[in-house]
Amino acid sequence: MRKKYFRALLLGLGFDCRDGHLRISRGDNFHLYGGSENTHNFMLEKAIKFNEQLDKKGKKLNEISSQEFSDIAQKVGLKLYDTDNN
Repeated sequence: MRKKYFRALLLGLGFDCRDGHLRISRGDNFHLYGGSENTHNFMLEKAIKFNEQLDKKGKKLNEISSQEFSDIAQKVGLKLYDTDNN
């Protein structure tokens, strides 16, 4: 029987592209799709900073708790929305 493997990743979607370019960036722990040049670069910067924080902790994305995720997100300037109250 094969062992189940769960992979976590940050997914970034940009919907403000007006120039016809399809921007795709992939890296450790993230996939980013779409967006204007500015939006895509913003998402890429945040994803890279998030990965740097994971590296400092010596952990992978699927190894951190939701609290650690929130702490890192806040540290790198990502906005989190509370879906439990919506």
